[in-house]
Amino acid sequence: MESNVLPDSIRPQRLQPGIGFGSGPTGTLRSSLRPGVTVPIAPLLPSPASLSASSGPPPPPPPLQLHSLYGGVGAGLGPGAAGHPGNPAVLKEAVEAVVRSFAKHTQGYGRVNVVEALQEFWQMKLTRGADLRNGALVVYEMVPSNSPPYVCYVSLPGGSCFGSFQFCPTKAEARRSAAKIALMNSVFNEHPSRRITDDFIEKSVNEALASFNGNREEADNPNTGIGAFRFMLESNKGKSMLEFQELMTVFQLLHWNGSLKAMRERQCSRQEVLAHYSHRALDDDMRTQMAADWVNREQSVASTIAQELASTERELEDARLAGRELRFYKEKKDILMLAVGQLSAANTATLPSH
Repeated sequence: MESNVLPDSIRPQRLQPGIGFGSGPTGTLRSSLRPGVTVPIAPLLPSPASLSASSGPPPPPPPLQLHSLYGGVGAGLGPGAAGHPGNPAVLKEAVEAVVRSFAKHTQGYGRVNVVEALQEFWQMKLTRGADLRNGALVVYEMVPSNSPPYVCYVSLPGGSCFGSFQFCPTKAEARRSAAKIALMNSVFNEHPSRRITDDFIEKSVNEALASFNGNREEADNPNTGIGAFRFMLESNKGKSMLEFQELMTVFQLLHWNGSLKAMRERQCSRQEVLAHYSHRALDDDMRTQMAADWVNREQSVASTIAQELASTERELEDARLAGRELRFYKEKKDILMLAVGQLSAANTATLPSH
């Protein structure tokens, strides 16, 4: 059944992450997903595991990381430094160098207050016409702890997230550490080489074709993995890498949650899904729907959420210490914690009254 013959009232529902029709008009996405299984068939965007043609479903691919395509874009560095958690000294040196350079060109020589500098940087972007729908406010979040090391996350106006990447003996130092890595990425993101251009798109698509033995016909067909990749890049021409990463986070989460597979089973084309979610921001409704899916899995297979949460926390920790962009991991954790809350509320509601 093609999308163009579906009633208008049904088409939007097919594209909801937590709503579906299963095998009939009254089924749900939750009934069509096996508990705990998050491997979609033919993910929308290419990754080393998802682009290769195989006779069966691919193994679970790693999160779609831009640095695998662009060479360290996730942290604004070249290969090996930020993307390598075993090299913290190189990362620290690079971050300090960028902060010093920024201070020299904006405030003169001397110690720079990175927390203030980061806020001023985004305020400057806003006054110069940047499209910041929610304003220029930089938001910090401390991980609750009564003793060091302290951990702090910082969310930039567009949604990108970074975290303290050093051992921080105080909460103030954790805040400064998070601000440093965020400032470095913000500054690097302004470089012309971080923009998606026609040349960049062509080079990236050709590299994908060469890596996975594809042909030009695939690149021109949005229903193939490489074609979907080109479609995404073309749709975001002129945007920066961080802006593209923010958009990618939505698809990463849909992929992780199993929603892309469910949409495919409902005959949603790749192009239809891409077009829909390319213009939809990650919001509380989407998070709530995904959390409900995990509640359903937990009710079918005990400890599903605990296992996924433990795995996500390890990923978040590794990425934070490596200086990488963290929103995908952070959103995963937040969705799972929301699921824990939903499960607790459901269990409380079903307790017998005395």
